[in-house]
Amino acid sequence: MTAKQKRMALRIALAFVLMVGLHFVNLPLYATFSLYLIAYLTAGYDILLKAAAGIKNGRVFDENFLMGVASLGAIAVGLYRTGEFTEAVAVMVFYQVGELFQSVAVGRSRRNISALMDIRPDYANIEREGSLVRVDPDEVAVNTVIVVNPGEKVPIDGEVIEGNSSLDTAALTGESVPRDIAPGQSVISGSINLSAPLKIRTTKEFGDSTVSKVLELVENASSLKSRSEAFISRFARVYTPIVCALALFLAVVPPLVIKALGISFLPGDFSEWIYRALIFLVISCPCALVISIPLSFFAGIGGASREGVLVKGSVFMESLAKTCYVMFDKTGTLTKGVFEVIAVHHSKVAEEELIRLAAFAECASSHPISKSLRHAYGKEIDHRQVSSIEEHAGCGVTALVDGQQVACGNDKLMRKLGIEYKSCHSVGTIVHVAVDGVYQGHIVIADVLKENAAKAVAAIKRAGVERTVMLTGDDRRVAEDVCAKLGVDECYANLLPADKVSKVEEYLKKKPAGGMVAFVGDGINDAPVLSRADIGIAMGAMGSDAAIEAADIVLMDDDPGKIAKAIRISRKCMGIVWQNIIFSIGIKVLCLVLGAVGIANMWFAIFADVGVMVLAVLNAIRALFVKQL
Repeated sequence: MTAKQKRMALRIALAFVLMVGLHFVNLPLYATFSLYLIAYLTAGYDILLKAAAGIKNGRVFDENFLMGVASLGAIAVGLYRTGEFTEAVAVMVFYQVGELFQSVAVGRSRRNISALMDIRPDYANIEREGSLVRVDPDEVAVNTVIVVNPGEKVPIDGEVIEGNSSLDTAALTGESVPRDIAPGQSVISGSINLSAPLKIRTTKEFGDSTVSKVLELVENASSLKSRSEAFISRFARVYTPIVCALALFLAVVPPLVIKALGISFLPGDFSEWIYRALIFLVISCPCALVISIPLSFFAGIGGASREGVLVKGSVFMESLAKTCYVMFDKTGTLTKGVFEVIAVHHSKVAEEELIRLAAFAECASSHPISKSLRHAYGKEIDHRQVSSIEEHAGCGVTALVDGQQVACGNDKLMRKLGIEYKSCHSVGTIVHVAVDGVYQGHIVIADVLKENAAKAVAAIKRAGVERTVMLTGDDRRVAEDVCAKLGVDECYANLLPADKVSKVEEYLKKKPAGGMVAFVGDGINDAPVLSRADIGIAMGAMGSDAAIEAADIVLMDDDPGKIAKAIRISRKCMGIVWQNIIFSIGIKVLCLVLGAVGIANMWFAIFADVGVMVLAVLNAIRALFVKQL
């Protein structure tokens, strides 16, 4: 507990001991009243101060006002009717127990999120004159080489230029298995270097790095309230004045009517009805709702963050729970966005030799296909072995490799050079290779599916999503092949960014009442459609800044499998919210009726109010724990 919570606990304990002790001693009324008043003020002076401040600032009808009026009224009843003040002190003591419990619960949720968010780096190491100098990450420019030693956090996004190590990315992605890293690979800030020093060339400024974006998203998550939270706020503003008016009515009208009509079987004493009105006020306190509903969303957002799913506000948590259609971009979302050699067909030479010839011929090109060929070759290319490189726009290249004329390209290049080639029925980009005018075979290059993409789509359907759809700018044949392999229900290909927006709008029009359409993407061209969908979900590790900015939810490790988990978390969170709403209102109404008719006494009111709040808060913090989903 914090120092403040410990002080509150001590005050509660002192007030409770004094209250119980006074109950068993027999003192004159003025002495009893004075000691009970000390116990009362020890427990609840801050509630009275808050109530007074609320009245001064025009916020009269809050829970502090209700508890202040009810407890002071109980003291007045004790003075003028019963001579008993235990109930008055008990109202404040047990209300403060509930407040302390709620404070501890919220603090625990915040600490869980704070622990998750304890990724802000304090410094960056820059090598100057042979020694490492610590500087503020904000001072590090793009393309600066920084050094990250074992045990240190990566302060800024970048690319490894020297060193092999493992990174702990659990705080960002929820993934407990360390990620191996080598030169040429990208690293994200907030990761912890585990085993060996790394030299990293920064690719972003600190303010634009992943760690800064994550912290900004989580810190601002509570600013966008859901409909449920807005409903509770409106409900409390209307409900509190109504119950105060009803309590006043209960204290004044029944005894007047009973005396006027001469009804003998009902109590006509004003003090009895005032006592019932005070019980009514204690029971009516809406703190269970006011506290537990925002806490449920706060805990849900925190639990999702621990799993690598960043939700920008509770309004999106609520929307995600209603998802009926999930629409995907292809490249970088369901596929790795990296072209790889997947097959070599009809090769008259060794496969390695065919790839070597293609890689050498393409060595001067920056095209992704050329890069994939060089990556497949996997060795340093000696440019002295290559000459007379000629680009054929939209077709491929020709070059002299070791004195041989090598042609490397598509069907158009082979036809242009009059070389007879063999067609390929595989799905992907086909690179034909000919040497000195003789066809040698072809290489199949394709964007590789993410390992768990098929499982992710299946999990999304199991989570209750009615339909999955893929929108891509790729060729229809490639798109349909990907959809068939992954089990996606519908596929739309050859789409421009504006076409994707149009398709999302079609689904927005035909979605069922109350349903939501989610779109998942990662590229700059996905930003418009991410904004247009009911829920935009962006890939956070390798996704573009524009996509992350436009999205409502960010998946920190680009794992599409987290989409189903996010939906399940949101539905668990909303289930808890509605459990608390129904339970709290139901119990309140029942207890209010019992209090109004005189069946419930002040002790019942105390335990009904505090008990409902404690149970609601306990239920709310369940949303923080989502490991089992």
